Amino acid sequence: MDQKWLKLKQALQQQKHELEQTLANQINDHDTGELSQYDNHPADTATDLFEREKDQAVHNHIKDELHEVEHALEKFNDGSYGICEKTGKAIPYERLEAYPAARTVVEESRPFEEYRPVEEDVLKGFEAYNNDDKDATFFDGEDAYQSVARFHDTSPEYDEETGDTDEYGANGVEAYEGFLSTGIDGYHGPDSVQIERNDHYKRYRRD
Repeated sequence: MDQKWLKLKQALQQQKHELEQTLANQINDHDTGELSQYDNHPADTATDLFEREKDQAVHNHIKDELHEVEHALEKFNDGSYGICEKTGKAIPYERLEAYPAARTVVEESRPFEEYRPVEEDVLKGFEAYNNDDKDATFFDGEDAYQSVARFHDTSPEYDEETGDTDEYGANGVEAYEGFLSTGIDGYHGPDSVQIERNDHYKRYRRD
């Protein structure tokens, strides 16, 4: 066997050995040490779950990588190593040197776009919904921002409403509660009640 190909085979064998060692050394015991899952600190259980899922993802990735290396070594045995599985062309040595487990030539490898999340086909930024037509009536990105921003808009003026007013008065309470107030120490008789001449008061007088 040519020294160049022997070098690639040895690199694959070394990689296979390292991957097998990594899998063997992975800790599979995820016991939290708790007697019950009904813990006083449920966040600890969530942390354990996250770590277990992360370890499982790494484990699966290493297994997939090991499968690719073993597949490449099998192709050494049947004489098909270095041959593109799609076109039958010879894979350049430079590509194999960079990635010994390569199955195809670069031109036949899947483009990066094919690995993008499928959600990107339907999820766009605000710019996809903006419309310069001032007469447009559909819900666009600006409307979405305004809908969210109003929850953070507080006015320093007392006479503005602090919430949505329904048909029963100010926020579903008695009408006079919208304009009567007391000091910080609370109610201490009629003399401690003050009348705030705000919109609620004006509406109450009109009604």
